[in-house]
Amino acid sequence: MLILIADAFDKSLPGKLEVFGEVTTDIERLGEADVVLIRSKTKATKEYIDKAKNMKLIIRGGVGMDNIDIPYCKEKGIVATNTPKSSAVAVAELAFCLMLSTPNNLCFYDNTMKNGEWAKKTKRHELYGKTLCLLGIGNIARKVAERAHAFGMKVVAYDKYVEKSDLAEMMSLEDAVKDADYISMHLPFTPETDKMVNKDLISKMTKKPVIINTGRGKCVDENDVAEALKNGDLSWFCTDVYSSEPPVREENPLFGCTNVTFTPHVGANSEENLLRIGEEVLDTIAKYHKEGLV
Repeated sequence: MLILIADAFDKSLPGKLEVFGEVTTDIERLGEADVVLIRSKTKATKEYIDKAKNMKLIIRGGVGMDNIDIPYCKEKGIVATNTPKSSAVAVAELAFCLMLSTPNNLCFYDNTMKNGEWAKKTKRHELYGKTLCLLGIGNIARKVAERAHAFGMKVVAYDKYVEKSDLAEMMSLEDAVKDADYISMHLPFTPETDKMVNKDLISKMTKKPVIINTGRGKCVDENDVAEALKNGDLSWFCTDVYSSEPPVREENPLFGCTNVTFTPHVGANSEENLLRIGEEVLDTIAKYHKEGLV
């Protein structure tokens, strides 16, 4: 068996994978590989899959699988899967970090102190008693909800596929965002969630909330969000993801707003998470090896 590691994983993973066969990071050997490991950088399009003539299993290290043409994989008899549990803590911690940083003015205080200013009169706000709306209530959002409860927040959520949750009051989309102080996005990118956060949905929000997106950039209409930030319908936007990555500053309207916090898609990039992804990859390969697929 030949295993191709196409993207960045923990440095210890190649050695651990050798129990199954040969391991390579040489992209030129894509056509020989039985198993291909990718993260978000590699786009497993139809053309990519056609080049992987020997591929039987492709594993996306992380949660979303929108960078894999899953229908074409099925057509070709290729198993496409991911590591859905591994990234929950890492992404949830970043989402909560962004949510904490905004009412605490961390970037503002840091910048003013470095400029020799003493901006003590600028007040902070607390998360305690505020309402957090979760869009999506999967593995990552559940970790965010746990942390929100520890801070004394009320948690509501919208998820088309979940009727009840022990961590959040489930509501319709419009009801969930209506009275939210903070909205944390944990949605996969699908035709249904494409630009879900848009001018129409923002108009239903009564509290001019802070929105945090650590899910998928295309779930947001960036033009509508930028307009809402400028006219005061949203108070702040924190994002780790973008409609195209890396974003082009001149083409992305969010870079023209002052009330935005940016991070470069690092939600899953903790050292601990890379180790967890590796362990889940090992378990997945072992499972399909035992079943005789690879």
